[in-house]
Amino acid sequence: MTMKPGVGVGVIIKKDGKFLLLKRKGAHGAGTWSLPGGHMEYGETPEQTAVREAKEETSLEVSNPKVIGITNDFMPDEGKHYFTIFVEADFLSGTVANAEPESASEIGWFSKESLPSPLFIPLKNFFDNKRLF
Repeated sequence: MTMKPGVGVGVIIKKDGKFLLLKRKGAHGAGTWSLPGGHMEYGETPEQTAVREAKEETSLEVSNPKVIGITNDFMPDEGKHYFTIFVEADFLSGTVANAEPESASEIGWFSKESLPSPLFIPLKNFFDNKRLF
């Protein structure tokens, strides 16, 4: 079996100077804080993935999605390798909810100055590589 990297999309949903994070559970990165997001589906653009995943995971509608960065993420302990595309989007409407409780245990708005810990490897790499928003 040939192992190939996957493609994930992280959505930076901005509202009132903060952005939304979820505490992962069940999948790789369990116990770490991550942006809403997930795998690109066949035929999707990163922006379409961002809009879909934001709605599926948080019940929020977002607009104006824009790619702002990419990370190359190795997770050897979990046998994972991903390219993560970071998409910034504006909060449009809705009430935030943990719409996939099997995938996330907590959800909340955070500022860059008050990040929870530990961060999911792709988000940590995004910050460490100075790809700030």
